[in-house]
Order: sequence, then structure tokens, then C-alpha cells
Amino acid sequence: MSLRVLTGITTSGIPHLGNYVGAIRPAIAASRVPDTESFFFLADYHALIKCHDPARVERSRLAIAATWLAAGLEPERVTFYRQSDIPEIPELNWLLSCVTAKGLMNRAHAYKASVDANLASGAEPDDGVTMGLFCYPVLMAADILMFNANRVPVGRDQIQHIEMARDIAQRFNNLYGGGKDFFALPEAAVDEQVATLPGLDGRKMSKSYDNTIPLFEGGAKGLRDAIARIVTDSRLPGEPKEVEGSHLVAIYDVFATPDERHTFRADLRAGLGWGDAKRQLVDTLERELAPMRERYEQLIAQPEKIEQVLQQGAVKAREIATPLLARLRDAVGLKPMLAVPVQKVEKAAKLASAQAQFKQYREADGRFYFKLNDAQGRQLLQSSAFEQGREAGQWVARFKREGAGALAMAPVEILEGISVDEIAAALASFTENA
Repeated sequence: MSLRVLTGITTSGIPHLGNYVGAIRPAIAASRVPDTESFFFLADYHALIKCHDPARVERSRLAIAATWLAAGLEPERVTFYRQSDIPEIPELNWLLSCVTAKGLMNRAHAYKASVDANLASGAEPDDGVTMGLFCYPVLMAADILMFNANRVPVGRDQIQHIEMARDIAQRFNNLYGGGKDFFALPEAAVDEQVATLPGLDGRKMSKSYDNTIPLFEGGAKGLRDAIARIVTDSRLPGEPKEVEGSHLVAIYDVFATPDERHTFRADLRAGLGWGDAKRQLVDTLERELAPMRERYEQLIAQPEKIEQVLQQGAVKAREIATPLLARLRDAVGLKPMLAVPVQKVEKAAKLASAQAQFKQYREADGRFYFKLNDAQGRQLLQSSAFEQGREAGQWVARFKREGAGALAMAPVEILEGISVDEIAAALASFTENA
């Protein structure tokens, strides 16, 4: 069974160099690890909690999506979507809200910090606190549990939210599971090896400190101008420089090779001027960022292409979310009112699915394919081409083992007019007999 990893990016700002090093670059690298299913989403509902500027949210959504794609995120390998394109998430948010204790929300760090700030200023404890802020952890739990993510990369300040998601999942499982769990319990993944870049003034790079280095905004000139403002000591060219503790050196280290790092330090100790050092830093950054910036500018100029990628990602995401939410609705009592007894409907579905068939074949192009037909011989799925018959067989085996859960990552096309529910019914007999 593959590991599911989920990462959300709040759409309330424009990515800077620290975001790229601390989150974007390592997450893209992790998405290429075998047997890992990665989910990346634009957390645009979360952005509305603190940002009430529609133009800023709209611009941020476009810029963040373009940044991830330009940096190498592969939509065919991952599930990349907007939170607001998945209607199952706010519905799950409500189902979870109905089993979440208010006392748990009272302990959330963000809420407690707002209350403490209000009390310190002499205001009412809940002054300015919206229900969005108060219930933020429940929506985050819905984001995670909707896709049964096993691992959620977060900073240390977000660990509490993952623990809350586990508490909420356990509560729902206990109330409605009947000995069967609907939700996996997620784990926080804090990578201590991920670099934290210093900003222009040496403090952690953050918009709140106004010390960031732009990633793509402003082009190459914007990057050069920002690097020129990095604070250094007053030692002149020719004077030995202290490299330990230098935030300019710390930024250089993250993008340079080991040999380059060694030479850079030696040159600074030998008297390399800070101006020349900054120019070397710009050149080293540009080596990695310039090709990405070109792709970013092309994407920004064609937002319809980004929209198409996100819509395709939403389809993949909903192939997982829709069947799960249907099960959850049944579990809490929100079932369809059917004239035919449920037992008869289930029996008919099992009878039909028992006759479903996978067919593997080789076309004239020499490549291998498979398809899924229902009991009446109607085709439901069509695979992409495989160079080896073994690859097609492995996917057929995975469908028989995992059922509709394999749809999100499978190289298949759902034929027009066919629903995910029909495919799930056809696959049911395979998973039951596995």
C-alpha cells in the first residue's frame, strides 16, 4: 500500500526564496519517491480567514500555482488541486464539526494567541475572532482526512493541528465506525534537515519582518536588488571576512555545490569584497532560478493553462473524495430513501460486479493495454499504453487489490458517461475476494 502525503499552501501571499527552500523544493523532491501518493492543494478557503482582499487572494492563487508548476511539480504524478474546487471538503468539515468538542478548539494556539493579545490590550477576549479563525483546525482536519493522508509535512508550530485531526478522526471512527475505521490517523512530519533561510537582516526570512528575497517577482533585477540589500559587516575588500554566522554565506550554501562552498569561504577569508560576494551569490541563485522563472512567466501569461491543470487535479481528487463522502453520509444516517430494500440493491450490485472483467491486449503499435467491462460488456475504463505487458498486468492486479482507491494514480481514462460509482461497483467483487 502506498504512503499518502498531503501539503497545503495558503493563498494569501506571493512565494519568496525562503518558501522555495523550506517547503517547495523539498516537497517536490519527496513527491518523486516511489510508492508515495502526493496531494498538493491551494488552501484558498483558509486564506479567507485573515485576508479579506479578493484581488490579493486571486493573485496569490495564480502566483502560487504557477510557482509550484514552474519549480517542477508534475501534475501527472501528483494530485494538484484547489481546496475550493472540492465541495466534499466543506461538507466533511461540517460532519467533523458536529463531533468536535468546543473545548478542543479553545486550546488551539492561534485562538489562544488572539485571546491573550486582546486581554493584554484591555479588549474583550473574543474581539475580532471570527468563526473561521476559531474553527480553523476542523477545516484543516477535513483537508487531511478527506484523502486519508498518512503523513503531513508541517513546521513545529503546526504539530498541534495534526494532533487535533487525529483526535477528531478517532472520535468520528468511534461514533460511527462500528468496528471499522473511516479515517486513517495522520502523522506530522517535521523535517529538521530542511533549510531555514535567513532574510536580508539575518532574522528568519518572513513577510512579517519585511526581509524577504523574491523568488520570481521582479525578475532577475528584483533578485539582484534584494541581494544587494543583504546586511554585512563593514570590512573592506582585502580584509579577511568572518564567514561563520554570515547570513549571506548561509544563503549561498543552500544553492552551491560542496566545492563551491569551500572555495567561497576561502575567498572571503582571503579578503573577497562583500560586493563581489553578492554578485557570486546572484550568479549561483540564477543558475537554479532563471529556468524556473522563465517557465513561471510563461504560465502567468497563460492562466487558462493553469486552470486546466487545476481542473484536471480536481477530477482526480474527487474520484477519491466522492465515494468516501458517500460512505460517511450513510454512516451518519443521511442515506437515500429507496423504495427497494437496501439488501436487494446491494445483492444486485454484487451480482453485476461479479461478472465484470478486465481484458489485457496488445495493439498493432506493439504496446500493451487493458480495459474494464461491466457485466453487460459495456466498457468503463481504458488504460494508457504500456511498453511492457507486465506493467499493464501490475495495474490490473492493483485495481483488483485496492478497488476504486487505485483510480487517483492510475494511467486510465474513465469513458464518457461513466460514473466513479459504477466503476466502484464493478470493482467490488475483486476487492471482496482478494
